[in-house]
Amino acid sequence: MRACHAEARSAKAVLTLVLAGLGAMTIAAGQTATPIGVDTAFTIFLQAATPRDAAAAADQILASGAGFDEALRRLRQGRVYARDVPRGVVQAGYRSETGEYFYTLDVPESYTPDRKYQVRVQLHGGVGRIEHNAPPRPGSGSGTSGRLAGAEQIYVMPYAWRDAPWWSGRQVDNLRAILDRVKRDYNVDENRVVLSGVSDGGTGAYYMAMRETTPFASFLPLNGFIMVLANESSDADGDLFPNNLRNKPLFVVNGGRDPKYPTSVVDPYVAHLKQGGVDLVYRPQPDAAHDTSWWPDVKDAFEAFVADHPRVPLPDALSWESGPPDIPGRAHWVVIDRLAAARPDFPPLQDLNRMSMPPVPDFGMRSSGNRVNRVVRGSNAEQIGLRGGDVVVRVNNQPTPAGADVVELLQGYAPGRPLLLTVTRGTESIRLTGKYAPTVLPGDADAMFPPQRESGRVDLVRAGNRVDATSRGVGAFTLLLSPDQFDLDRAVTVVVNGRTVFEGIVRKDIRTLLAWAARDNDRTLLFAAELHVDVPR
Repeated sequence: MRACHAEARSAKAVLTLVLAGLGAMTIAAGQTATPIGVDTAFTIFLQAATPRDAAAAADQILASGAGFDEALRRLRQGRVYARDVPRGVVQAGYRSETGEYFYTLDVPESYTPDRKYQVRVQLHGGVGRIEHNAPPRPGSGSGTSGRLAGAEQIYVMPYAWRDAPWWSGRQVDNLRAILDRVKRDYNVDENRVVLSGVSDGGTGAYYMAMRETTPFASFLPLNGFIMVLANESSDADGDLFPNNLRNKPLFVVNGGRDPKYPTSVVDPYVAHLKQGGVDLVYRPQPDAAHDTSWWPDVKDAFEAFVADHPRVPLPDALSWESGPPDIPGRAHWVVIDRLAAARPDFPPLQDLNRMSMPPVPDFGMRSSGNRVNRVVRGSNAEQIGLRGGDVVVRVNNQPTPAGADVVELLQGYAPGRPLLLTVTRGTESIRLTGKYAPTVLPGDADAMFPPQRESGRVDLVRAGNRVDATSRGVGAFTLLLSPDQFDLDRAVTVVVNGRTVFEGIVRKDIRTLLAWAARDNDRTLLFAAELHVDVPR
């Protein structure tokens, strides 16, 4: 079944306008601001098409006289979902201030609003080869061909392109908007939404895990590589903080014969993340190339991992780091509001961004993909005969894969292995022979992602109504207090860097409850109060 998601949303918009009009007529008829009923006010709020519309509808709930406890009960219950919604393959899109975005849904034909559905967001590969934003095409990797069919669930397949890759702020906003739209139309299990991706999509999954953790239960990068994001040519938006990966479990697959990101290159980084406390399952496929031929063998383990790792919406421990342009920066129930100079007398926090690098084989070629930019004098590459401007089209009679970095490809070779390089030099095709004998550069402790600007980090641990926080580089942060996590009839204590900064009763506020409910659109993530904390200097 092929359907258009826009039609369903148009029907919802009409319902919202009718209900909103009912409220307006109530005011006009009596010439006074007569509040509408509680039922109608909540219907308008819950049937709103966007977070902005829901936030605007909050005033009608306040005017209706609804109390906090009633509002909390209704928000936990959520909206009544329509039965007549598109199923099967659904092509959809929307327009925002930054442009038009397209995506594909694959909804089970047996979908019923009577139960909650798991959701997998699947990011496609080949982003650099897609020049323009356009509706998904069959076989493009962004339609059903890229979904790696598994358990019964709703598949969400967004669309990226060269100027809006997965590692951009535009796509962070895009995924947030698409998920919100899907949750307003379908009965989604908010604690079973996962983000996966293949190739560039797998790399994008790492990026999203470091930037947008709150909506997702786990991240599953397949055939991707976190260090692509450190490459200047990727032009990833903002500084990246590997420590943020500690908040969610990861399921990682890479191929041993992958010409782009072989396991020999990926392994040290996976080991570093695991040793640093990231909950990570690694399933290397020794004989696999840069493809998903391994999926039938891995599918069951993949789906079992997803089933075993539902999201904890209100985790008792959090660690989040953020910097410009992502301030305020949020993870679940903490928001970093303002940065400040880090105190030099405070010991540094353990930082996964600092990695002891193993010895690195240096072939002596500086390249962009398969094009040689420069050859180091006296190096292995110069001895073989490479020159700047050469294009390496074959290695040992195997075509150089499109987009592959030849330097990374050669790093998977054992020293002493014979090499036959076929290069294009101007109009000539030249064969160069020799042995792979790179210079081994000593390892060092270095930053995976060298910081370009200031950043701040908060580590939180909650025990009962007490929160202990350790912060570096943060001037102020906000705690979002949920009645599902805190007993708000008792005093709350907040200790920051060993000093008590707050101790007292925090009052429940229906305005705060509605504001965050409008933003998050999440029945399991409801906040009764905001507690603003200035970090003592």
